[in-house]
Amino acid sequence: MTDFEALRTAVIKGKRNDVTAIVQAAIDAGEDVNTLLDQGMIPAMREIGDRFSRNEAYVPELLIAARAMQAGLALIEPLIASSGREPFGKIAIGTVKGDLHDIGKNLVTIMLKGAGYEVIDLGVNCDVTKYEQAVRDGAQIVACSSLLTTTMPYMKEVVAYFKDKGAKVIIGGAPVTQAYADEIGADGYSEDANGAVKLVDSLLKRAC
Repeated sequence: MTDFEALRTAVIKGKRNDVTAIVQAAIDAGEDVNTLLDQGMIPAMREIGDRFSRNEAYVPELLIAARAMQAGLALIEPLIASSGREPFGKIAIGTVKGDLHDIGKNLVTIMLKGAGYEVIDLGVNCDVTKYEQAVRDGAQIVACSSLLTTTMPYMKEVVAYFKDKGAKVIIGGAPVTQAYADEIGADGYSEDANGAVKLVDSLLKRAC
């Protein structure tokens, strides 16, 4: 039987090999992979995210935890899909048109996956048509990232495009602020990956 405390600790400390070994052993033993996610991996990512928000952990620690989480997810995602488990929601994320930076986007992607969401990663340099296709594929929320002040204005175009089209648009990135989100009419803003997960939880009215 899986030691969930050991799994949580391995994720939090970024011990990728340990996470892989624990998850693989559970799979080999025929254990419920959904339980691995719900009792081990999701709580671990919430804990490291909360530590980050309290300035008790920093970006490098968050990144290695996210990578360890991804190693475990890579093993169980196909099994979760075949089990018929429904994700908590579907999110499309991409760095906006003109911007090729993706570290922050990638971190948010892993955090959202770790929280049980299905994520459509659109990559970088995303125009409205990419986001639109993702919404057609079922995305309920469009998450736009920008690292350059010169590409921030494109977020306004994305927000305007999806107004009254059903999907909510949230924004983030180093130069982005709550004031800018308010100015362009975005449905939400977060300054970090953990906050992005909580924002999505709130917008989709998920009880955590």
